[in-house]
Amino acid sequence: MPSLVVNIDHIATLRQARLGHEPEPVTGAHLAELSGAVGIICHLREDRRHIQDRDVEMLRKTINTRMHLEMAATDEMHAICLKTQPYMCCIVPEKRQELTTEGGMDVVSREAELTEFVKEIHAAGIRSSLFIDADPEQIEATARVGCEFVEIHTGHYADAADYKQEEIEFKKIADGIAHAQKLGLKVNLGHGLNYTNILRFKNIPGICEYSIGHSIMSRAIFTGIPVAVKEMRDIINTFVD
Repeated sequence: MPSLVVNIDHIATLRQARLGHEPEPVTGAHLAELSGAVGIICHLREDRRHIQDRDVEMLRKTINTRMHLEMAATDEMHAICLKTQPYMCCIVPEKRQELTTEGGMDVVSREAELTEFVKEIHAAGIRSSLFIDADPEQIEATARVGCEFVEIHTGHYADAADYKQEEIEFKKIADGIAHAQKLGLKVNLGHGLNYTNILRFKNIPGICEYSIGHSIMSRAIFTGIPVAVKEMRDIINTFVD
């Protein structure tokens, strides 16, 4: 069965709005675990706009499921990953002016760099993933880099202006999933997925994890984290493997 991993960055965003101590991301992570999440995602950005170094350290010491560390391909993040020893690192593109990650990495132009970047990570027993758009060339480059996983960016599908564009983007993702699987990559999906648009993936086999944060935390404002996580988990539990 595919699994739900919950991104807790938005809890940290709310905390950083006041530069205070609450809400506590680690507490949110534990509530998500207790409600059915099989993993917790945090993105330690270079500008530290939400998740902080202490969050990464505390999560690593306290969560009972899988820790997924999202990060840029920099020397600083490479060292933090090796020190923290997460279950998986997902390498993502970063731009200082963006509100959130806007698209997938250009793996093709950075293939040699990324191949070297993940070697020591793999040697330390840490799984790796690249966050990319559903483009055949990017998927093939990810396989050559040597990553076990690929996370396909679903944001263009989620943000489609109309049904026709949504269909185009959905087909790209579906084709990308199949192509990645043929190359031996395990497939995760993430970005912009919510309680309704995720239903399109119900009958697509072989998706390992759905990485979801914003829609769960948005619903949690009204229902609480346990209910919001359980509702999403229950939806995913109806999907085929």
